[in-house]
Amino acid sequence: MTDAAFPITSHNPADPSDVLLQIPAPGASGAADAVGRARAAQPDWLLGGAAARSAALGAVAAAIDAAAAELTALAVREVGKPLAEARAEVARTAAIWRYYAQAPYEPVGAVHETAVGPGLLLTRRRPHGVAALITPWNFPFAIPSWKAAPALAAGNAVVLKPAPEATACAQRLAEIVQQALPDEVFTLLPGGATEGQALVSTADAVSFTGSTAVGRDVARAATERGVPVQAEMGGLNAAIVLPDADIERAAAHLAAAIAGYAGQKCTATSRVIAVGAALAPLREALAAALRAVPVGDPADAATVSGPLISEAARDQVGDARRGLSPVVGGTVPDGPGWYAAPTLVEKVPPGHRLLREEVFGPLAVLLPADDLAHAVHLTNSVPYGLVTSVHTADLDATLCGLDRLDTGMIRINAPSTGVDFHLPFGGTKASSHGPREQGRAALEFYTSTRTYTLSPSKAT
Repeated sequence: MTDAAFPITSHNPADPSDVLLQIPAPGASGAADAVGRARAAQPDWLLGGAAARSAALGAVAAAIDAAAAELTALAVREVGKPLAEARAEVARTAAIWRYYAQAPYEPVGAVHETAVGPGLLLTRRRPHGVAALITPWNFPFAIPSWKAAPALAAGNAVVLKPAPEATACAQRLAEIVQQALPDEVFTLLPGGATEGQALVSTADAVSFTGSTAVGRDVARAATERGVPVQAEMGGLNAAIVLPDADIERAAAHLAAAIAGYAGQKCTATSRVIAVGAALAPLREALAAALRAVPVGDPADAATVSGPLISEAARDQVGDARRGLSPVVGGTVPDGPGWYAAPTLVEKVPPGHRLLREEVFGPLAVLLPADDLAHAVHLTNSVPYGLVTSVHTADLDATLCGLDRLDTGMIRINAPSTGVDFHLPFGGTKASSHGPREQGRAALEFYTSTRTYTLSPSKAT
């Protein structure tokens, strides 16, 4: 059978001849049916109480821990995630479910005095109903989990539509979650744009992670329906390196953020801004660090930069760097697989696509800046504002400039990549739309506040 016969087809990006699955798409009617069944199951899930929801989420965490080796191998095979990163993602996934297992016991409102006379004023947060989760392929376990766990903890039912490239991972995660939950409270909806659009048009809340173009469409469609929506989209993240930074340490952080998982993270570093005298030593150190990045089979424990997710993704990296001056562009392994060399380019002309668009590969631009103010200006000059890393020994000087950075997250002397799941995650401008996700912010997104006025039944 061909890919056309089975619209949902998943290949191993390290060996494209290895097909993990081929399944039919359920279509728009399948999406509507999934939401309908979830909506019917949701009230009992909420009324079952905090203890039942907490126990179920804790059971999911334990089951993920027990299946860690299997899940790790599946992520390596289906999305080309290097073994060390796949192990870390699975461990983080279990931690996410364990963290939100305590959330059902958290307060869901407050009691206030009336302004005049006897009575009470109450606020109470209640679940929306059915949460639609549309997730990408690059974190096939963690992103669905950091959306689903808080939604379920708050008493919602969930319908998950994963990226087609990560369908096998999503199927296995769904099996684990469904074993711990009542029927239809967590539903997997495989598919593509058709299923995603139908899901957005029927669910009670929508959480999306993916490209900016699709995210804007999702946000628009949900907003027109009047349902809560959050969209985490692209990044064109900068790393600012000041002259007083530990250059070798900064170069190591930057190489990891540029080339780790072949740059296929929304938090990857795409622009390296060297301030003043930092330019020459950083150029040399970063070139050496990128040259030393192990590129190859993601199943090899030493690999840092594996294949890109598809042939089109690999070709996009090649197109983006064509005609530019490379500081370094390493080699890639012979044989099958969609690999691209970790690459640093410089002397990029103004208006070039690398200064406007996210490429999603192991490719970064080296830019000079006169001083910190100039570096902040360059950082803010792009349509995105997800995360900025700043490398310096002088935190006093940096703190004066940090408030001028128009990005949602700032990491000091650390790679731009890295997620603390118990803190809010999100950016500015074209990077994010709507409320933050993760941490307590996620619990707030998956609920709405109701205000109750309690007055005496008789005059006093």
